[in-house]
Amino acid sequence: MKTISKYILLTFVLAFSSAVFAQNGKIQSVKDDYRDFAYVKTSEVLLEVANKGYKSADLFQKLANSFYFQNKMKEAAKWYGELMNMNEVIDPEYYFRYALALKGIKDYEASDKWMEKFNELKPSDLRGKAFLSKVDYKSDIEELSRDDIELLNLEINTELSDFGTTEYETGIVFASARGGGRKYRWNEEPYLDLYYVEKTKDDTFGEVKSIEGEVNTKFHESSAVFSPNGKYMFFTRNNYHRLKYKEDDTGINRLQLYRATLNEDGHWDNIHKVHFNSVDYSVAHPTLNVTGTKLYFASDMPGTFGQSDIFVVDVNDDGTLGEPENLGSSINTEGQESFPFMNTNGDLYFSSTGFPGLGGLDVFKSEGIDEKIKTGSNRNFPIENVGKPVNSEWDDFGYYENLVTKRVYFSSNREGGKGSDDIYTFEVPEIKLLVEGVVQDMNTEELIPNSTVILYNEDGVEIARQTVGEDAYFKFEVDPKKEYLIRVEKEKYTSDEKRFTTPNKNQELKMELLIEKDEQQIEPCDDLAKVLDIPIIYFDFDKSNIRYDAEIEIQKVLAVLTKYPTMHIDIRSHTDCRGPAAYNEKLSDRRAQSTRQYLIKKGIAAERLTAKGYGEARLVNDCGCEPSNNSHCSEEEHQLNRRSEFIITSINGKTCDEDKN
Repeated sequence: MKTISKYILLTFVLAFSSAVFAQNGKIQSVKDDYRDFAYVKTSEVLLEVANKGYKSADLFQKLANSFYFQNKMKEAAKWYGELMNMNEVIDPEYYFRYALALKGIKDYEASDKWMEKFNELKPSDLRGKAFLSKVDYKSDIEELSRDDIELLNLEINTELSDFGTTEYETGIVFASARGGGRKYRWNEEPYLDLYYVEKTKDDTFGEVKSIEGEVNTKFHESSAVFSPNGKYMFFTRNNYHRLKYKEDDTGINRLQLYRATLNEDGHWDNIHKVHFNSVDYSVAHPTLNVTGTKLYFASDMPGTFGQSDIFVVDVNDDGTLGEPENLGSSINTEGQESFPFMNTNGDLYFSSTGFPGLGGLDVFKSEGIDEKIKTGSNRNFPIENVGKPVNSEWDDFGYYENLVTKRVYFSSNREGGKGSDDIYTFEVPEIKLLVEGVVQDMNTEELIPNSTVILYNEDGVEIARQTVGEDAYFKFEVDPKKEYLIRVEKEKYTSDEKRFTTPNKNQELKMELLIEKDEQQIEPCDDLAKVLDIPIIYFDFDKSNIRYDAEIEIQKVLAVLTKYPTMHIDIRSHTDCRGPAAYNEKLSDRRAQSTRQYLIKKGIAAERLTAKGYGEARLVNDCGCEPSNNSHCSEEEHQLNRRSEFIITSINGKTCDEDKN
């Protein structure tokens, strides 16, 4: 099938070639602290430990997360930074969170660096891909494709070429070879002219008429665009003006941009070439931004990256143009970029052979380009393939959309059409998306009613919030192709959040939000080591002095004892069964006493502390060292017995009766 998109482009080839405010459960004074019990808020303990200069990856992870989930990005960035300085192997998710925290304090350069590291460690994660504008095009095309769109081949199409639509007044203007007359030798169809057809109330079209005035000639005219005030029209024509037909040194007649003015009779005349036209290169396919201050077009002028590029130029008040500027390498490739269209939101659509697509020319989109150019921001313009059904394995081009009526026009030479190129249209179906799910306890999977679920946009601005009922169920209406963050918070619980990007199609969006208790109820006989998630406190071999890594963990106990002056504890040190029993008992007792003395030196009254070593007398499993037992126990099982306990013997006047526990 011969195609106008190809012969117009042949002229180019020959001629053109994206704050939680967690409800901080306040720790009340001891005398009224939830009646008889105290509560430990882990994040406060960790902050106190860290502020004393103690360092560990676990400490910084938990502390940074506590601020991150409260949307306190300055503090979160500080402690994530401390975590990164540890130079330890960590979950890549922390790089992502650190990058967002830095972005939250407008340290964009550092944020970019850490997002790049995140992308290196998780190259399949779409968040990093979107940030770096590196997407898996195949999955991206499928994600952006729509199966709810019904294409309509316009009734005005002919067996010849019809393409390049723009709305004008109450109808559309397009290019067509239907006019008869001399034929273009490349495809043996008549040369193109511009036509206007009025759209009727029932979405059909009236009589197709040649556009009024002096625009159409015996050579090609196509791709018209109208200024917002209706005074000017820019369009494409062969290098033919005032009856002069010009070719370059190789005998090729190039495409050029022209400007026409609407006269009092409603006809287009006073045709002028734009000043940067040339006999040596082509300039074609103009589109204007919503204010008419910027004109975008395609050209192979000097400075072009490939066969044809997209350029932008200022439009002066009198309709004259400034100096063109190439949009750069994020839009333009070594292939063909052509047929630009700028919608009223400032999003650029264009066709390209230089980016991975479905075949031939595909239509691509880059959002917000016009605003970026106006503000002089960076020229990194992420692009996306608009997907099916606009794109196909054929040539798809000439995209135009009306964001108010949701009406889209585009051109294609796909199979099943009436002619070489046809104009297709559709009305964009409304997408209704719900994100819904439940709030659950991370450890028990129980539903957590009365939690507050908050929805934020990609900039961290709160959009909506809900307090879930007994079913812990939440739901929010969301827009397609948007980035959101959803967060849950509840008093005495840590927060949870999930960042997600909505699809461009109707589908279910299910989500679970998992939270765990941040404040744990403590009472006599509880072990602070378990409450504070203190692992084994290691001592050097055959030693009882406090090592640095052990000191960090003991600081957590110190913080709790300082906060609750009525608390008394019994420090218990245990070993596994290996080694002489009597020696194990003495060694563990020295370690327990060493821990007690450390706390006393830090200001805890001696009468609040007891300490004893039990050696291997209180194993927590059956890994005794009798020959019948020892052989089946692994090193990990023996390790469970090498533990430290900090048993609360009394608090708030209540004592521990271990015989009843």
